[in-house]
Order: sequence, then C-alpha cells, then structure tokens
Amino acid sequence: MVDEVLFVCHANMCRSPMAEYLARRLFADHPVAVASAGTDAVDGAAMHPYAVEIAAGTGADPAAFRTRRLRPEHLTDAALVLTATRRQRSVCTALAPAALHRTFTLRQFARLAAAAEAPAPRGGSPLRAAVQAAALARGRLQPTAAGADDLHDPIGGSPADFRRCAEEIERSIRPVLALIGTAG
Repeated sequence: MVDEVLFVCHANMCRSPMAEYLARRLFADHPVAVASAGTDAVDGAAMHPYAVEIAAGTGADPAAFRTRRLRPEHLTDAALVLTATRRQRSVCTALAPAALHRTFTLRQFARLAAAAEAPAPRGGSPLRAAVQAAALARGRLQPTAAGADDLHDPIGGSPADFRRCAEEIERSIRPVLALIGTAG
C-alpha cells in the first residue's frame, strides 16, 4: 500500500490542487500518493483557471480535476495531512482527532522537516518515518508569529499572485521531499 499526503485548503480550488499537482511531480520517484480536499468545498466544481495554469505547468492535465469536500475518511486514510492555514488544521483535527499527530500546516511541516534529524531507514514507510521525525523536531523549534504558518490565499488575485503562491508551495514541499528521501 502506498502512503498518501493530503493537501487541504478552504474550497479545494486554488492552494490545495496546486499543491497536489506540484507534489505529484516532485514525489514522482517516491512511493507517495497525493490528493487534496477543501474544508468548505462544494463537490464537483472546477479548479480556478489560474490554478489550472499552474497545474498544467507540471506536465499533467488538470482538465478532469474536480473539487471535493473534506471528509473524516480522507484524514484517517492519509499518512500526512498538510493544510494551507492553522484554521484548516483545526478543522481537520476536529473532524478526525486520530489524525492530530500527522496534521500540520504546509509551512509548519516544512520548517519541522528542515529541522528534523534524518530518520534511520528501517524498511518501513519513508513517509511515516519522515512524519515521525518532523513531529519530534517540534520541541526544538521556537514558536512562530501568528499567521507565519499560513499560506496566503491567492483567490481574487492576479496570475502573478497564483505563481507566487505556487512558488511558496514548492519551497515548502522541498524540505518534506528531502526528509522523505533520507528516510527511504
């Protein structure tokens, strides 16, 4: 069974689908599946047109993408849940309290992954080992300012705003990818 990273944002139209497509490209050489959902999504809506441009830039065809509303089973099935904001992280842990120790904001998990000690490969899941190593790093980091872990929502912005958001997403995924690489 392949472990899954679930990206969560508000409507599953901008940040989480961009993260899904960017991560799918970045994790291509790792045994990791990627999905997304929205805390307040309407099932079946199309991705925002500017987010479609970002997703298409990964080499994938996002035409079939449809939004989905976050459900408890999405959270319980995921090995790692990465949210766009602290509010969405709270919604996730309220929906599925058992997911608490593997639910982070994307930017928070990037900081933890960068500070984590490389887990010793044990033949298990590299993603689960990376999550455990990052969780252990929590106690070594100073708290951040309120909002520092939130990913700005580009909705209502220009294509450049979406590109900046996508760049922040990719910057945040890279330390996660590196930590998974050391665990595998």
